[in-house]
Amino acid sequence: MSAAPVVSHGLVEATEPPEYHGIARDGVRMLVTDRHARSHSQAHFRDLPSLLRPGDLIVVNDSATLPAAILARRSSGVAVALHVSTKIEERLWLCEPRGSVDAGEMLTLPDGARATAIAPIEPQRPRLWYFAFQLDVPMYTYLARFGAPITYAYLDRSFPLRDYQTLFAREIGSSEMPSAARPFTQRVVAQLRHQGVDFATITLHCGVASFETPERPGIERFRVPHEAADRVNAARRDGRRVLAVGTTVVRALESAATRDGVIASQGWTDLFIDETHRPKAVDALLSGFHAATATHLTMLRAFMDAELLESAYDAAADYGYAYHEFGDVHLIE
Repeated sequence: MSAAPVVSHGLVEATEPPEYHGIARDGVRMLVTDRHARSHSQAHFRDLPSLLRPGDLIVVNDSATLPAAILARRSSGVAVALHVSTKIEERLWLCEPRGSVDAGEMLTLPDGARATAIAPIEPQRPRLWYFAFQLDVPMYTYLARFGAPITYAYLDRSFPLRDYQTLFAREIGSSEMPSAARPFTQRVVAQLRHQGVDFATITLHCGVASFETPERPGIERFRVPHEAADRVNAARRDGRRVLAVGTTVVRALESAATRDGVIASQGWTDLFIDETHRPKAVDALLSGFHAATATHLTMLRAFMDAELLESAYDAAADYGYAYHEFGDVHLIE
């Protein structure tokens, strides 16, 4: 028998994908927060086309999820789960060891591979470490053979990698799924396009998402192509809304935003968005629900004040919404 689900903000943890208990991806529930009316209403994700307007621009993240968890062993034989987070170079990655390691320590990996713990990325960020890998094949090939999707204790069993991919996944590189886009289906996209809603695509490769306040998220690699920048700028110039699908899209667009608009950009972002940030590129946000200690909630405070955010989570709790990557979603208009 599985353990009782953990509750945060009164929400219950989603312990499996909705399809495993008979709910389609686009059938998850969606809380709709109207910031101007300061009100909340219930819907399902498949209702999204009826809630958006012709001309709205939806921006999605096309990063695909890696099987980024590897079982490593210390020289003592003690097992350590190693979560491969962010590519720096082909053999140099940021990783989250889910257990203690020492600087300079070499870990043994499957098939005779090795990983050496170099140092934490910063003393104040001890969660992420630089690791140098000794592999006979490229990292993506190695992970495909020996890795598994990153999972946490709230899931009641393992699930295949396909359950961690969104409809838009094209560019391999995320250690964890950009999960706000998970409910999108071809049916919903077709309905949105039919009513005149436009789409643009950026790439942000998600690192590990287990940061808790007051920790800052790590650096992430992103790309905002010319086409996406042009579509966002045109929408804002015309007074049309830009809806970011997930905090990853917000981070990418706001990293590329200037006072004069979004510019085509690529590289690394260390942007930390909180209540002091005034969004320059994003008007609305589709997000999952997050644990009370997650840094994702800090970003949401850039879109609504603490009182409205708390009332949104109270409303979601009253309706029995679920959080985490397989949970329900939150449309903030």
